Amino acid sequence: MIEGAADITEDAFLGGQLLLRQKRTGHRAGHDAILLAAATEARAGDRVVDLGAGIGTAGLALARRVAGIRLSLIEIDPELAQLARANAAANAIPAEAIVLDVTADAQAFAEHGLVPDSVDAVLMNPPFNDPARHRGSPDQMRHTAHVATEETLHAWVHAARRILRSNGALTLIWRADGIADVMAALSRGFGSLAILPVHGEAGKPAIRVLVRAIKGGRAPTRLLPGLMLNDESVVPKKEVRDILEGRAVLPLAEP
Repeated sequence: MIEGAADITEDAFLGGQLLLRQKRTGHRAGHDAILLAAATEARAGDRVVDLGAGIGTAGLALARRVAGIRLSLIEIDPELAQLARANAAANAIPAEAIVLDVTADAQAFAEHGLVPDSVDAVLMNPPFNDPARHRGSPDQMRHTAHVATEETLHAWVHAARRILRSNGALTLIWRADGIADVMAALSRGFGSLAILPVHGEAGKPAIRVLVRAIKGGRAPTRLLPGLMLNDESVVPKKEVRDILEGRAVLPLAEP
C-alpha cells in the first residue's frame, strides 16, 4: 500500500509534460532517468521494457516522446510498482507495471509474457553505487535500489540479453568510473556499442556513461563527444535544458 498523501509528492518532468507521484523520502527520480529516456531509440509498435523502473520515470518519459510503444515497467518493490502503475494511468500512457526481480529466472519472466527474444528495446538504470565507498541504507529495499554487488550489472545485462530479440537494443546508464565493468558485462552477446560520457561540469571528469549496445551487433565501438551538463558558471546548458524538458534527444537515440 502506498503511504499517505503527506508522504507523496507530485513532480513535473519534461517541462511539465509528465507529472509523477513519488515518495517524499528515499530515492527520488532525477536527471539520470530523463537522460536515459533521451538516449533510448524506439518506434511506435516496439515492445520496450524498463528494468528496475522505480516509479516509471525513464520508461514513461520515453513513452511520452514516442507514442505507441508497448511498455512494461519492471520493479522489485511492490510500493514503487504501484506508484508506476498509477503514474502511467494519470498521464494516460498505456503501460503495465510488473512486480518482478530483474535477476529472476527465465520462467519468472515468461510468466509475465516476457519470453526470450521477444523485446525490441530495453532501458535500465541499475543500482551502481560501489559498496566499498557507499554506505547503504539499513532498509533492504533502498539498499537494493542503490548499491551494486559484483554480480549486479552482469545479472541485469543477462536479463536484458535473454528477452531482447536479435538486433534489439539495450540502453543503460552507469557511473563513469565503472566503465570497465560495463564493457565486461556487455562482452557476451552484445556489440556495436556507442558510449556517451556525461560530465557534471566543464573541465571535470565524467560522472556517468550512457551506453547503447546491440544484441548480436558487430560494428566497432563508438565513443561519442561528452555531454556537459553545466557550463563554466555551473549553469545548465541550453542543450541540456532542451533534453531535460523533452525538446531534444541524445545522439544515442538517433537512428
